[in-house]
Amino acid sequence: MTIRLGLLGVEDNLQLIESVAKEYSEFTTLPFLHSSREGIIDILESHQYDVDMWLFSGYSPYSVAKKWGKVNQPMFFIEYTGSCLYKTLYHALYHHNVNINELSFDGFTPSELKQIFEGFGVSFIPDYLKTYESLNDNIVEHHYKLWKKGKTKAAVTCIWDVFNKLKKIGVPVFRVNPTKSAIQSALNMALRTHEMLLFKDRQIAVQMIEIDTMSGLSKNMYSSDEIYNKEIQITQKLLIYTKKVQGSLKAVGPGRYVIFSTRGSLSDITQNFTAVPDIEELHQLSQRAVTCGIGIGQSAYEAEIHAAKALFHAKEYENGAWMVFLDNKTINGPLGKPENITYSYESKKFQTISKQTSLSVATISKVDSILKKIGKTEITAHELAQHLQIIPRSARRILDQLLKKGYAKEIAEEAPHPRGRPRKIYQVSL
Repeated sequence: MTIRLGLLGVEDNLQLIESVAKEYSEFTTLPFLHSSREGIIDILESHQYDVDMWLFSGYSPYSVAKKWGKVNQPMFFIEYTGSCLYKTLYHALYHHNVNINELSFDGFTPSELKQIFEGFGVSFIPDYLKTYESLNDNIVEHHYKLWKKGKTKAAVTCIWDVFNKLKKIGVPVFRVNPTKSAIQSALNMALRTHEMLLFKDRQIAVQMIEIDTMSGLSKNMYSSDEIYNKEIQITQKLLIYTKKVQGSLKAVGPGRYVIFSTRGSLSDITQNFTAVPDIEELHQLSQRAVTCGIGIGQSAYEAEIHAAKALFHAKEYENGAWMVFLDNKTINGPLGKPENITYSYESKKFQTISKQTSLSVATISKVDSILKKIGKTEITAHELAQHLQIIPRSARRILDQLLKKGYAKEIAEEAPHPRGRPRKIYQVSL
């Protein structure tokens, strides 16, 4: 099975990247040409199911894809390291008589340029560089202003769009192209990542499911035969579902079942552990409140322990909830709910706070995850209760514990309605 590698580049380097990628028997390449940033998202959206991985010709198109945030496949970009720059510098310095300290740059790290400048015996000027981290829509302006003020005589860019725009407004500009070794480095990283993901997909996954078998039975009269018949019906539906996740089903008690499968098959059916599987057999069982804990582990025993912990957290939330306990000791859930958060079960970061308060590491991690999700550090007990699906009194207790130990402070009050009791607003710092 070959890896479908989507190549996304511009006209002056896509052919080179494709030729190097074809030297790898593990890849089947699908080249896509883009001429502007706007076209990148169109390509990604149109071909998201046609590729297994994406390789971008540079950081600029990669950053557009990352900012868009809807790419599910692994993404890589070709780094324009110092070795990529030497050929361009040779062309500028020896064929156009431009000194290295008369050039402006983009897309390199300060340390890379500093090392090259030292080789030429001149001082590197940081203001002449736009790094990866500072790349934005002002790159053209960056080069143009330095040239217009007479501080530089030409620009050196890694970005095709910037190269064309600078040429159009009359700024002398040199384009940096990737070297074969830089392309090979990116391809090798893609291969290693694929091997890692393949190993990850083969990890053991256990689903621990609880179903209320008494639901739907007659209130006035039911027999053991009727209960047994209901359990047979449930088992038959779960067997169909189990086949779809390529697993094996085991009944472990009244209304409790365990399914052994792999991480890859469960990841696919839960949309990378973000949603409850959209399976007809599960819909038929939903009236009986199917509560599920998913556990991932290196062994069947570890995965089963994790599944039991995930089920405990799911039941703590509500009947019918699905939670997943991953092998990195983080819990994600409830799947498919707006309140979905990812929190740590064993975090060294929060162990100190846990020792100082009566709060568990998991509870502290939940609070931290909620604050990150809402994008602020201010929260009321009422808001926290809604996110944690607990009563406001319990949420106030959590915030009071953090307040006593200096991890939170009261900063204001808000009145929910004219006759309502003012709610304290806490600023939490973990």
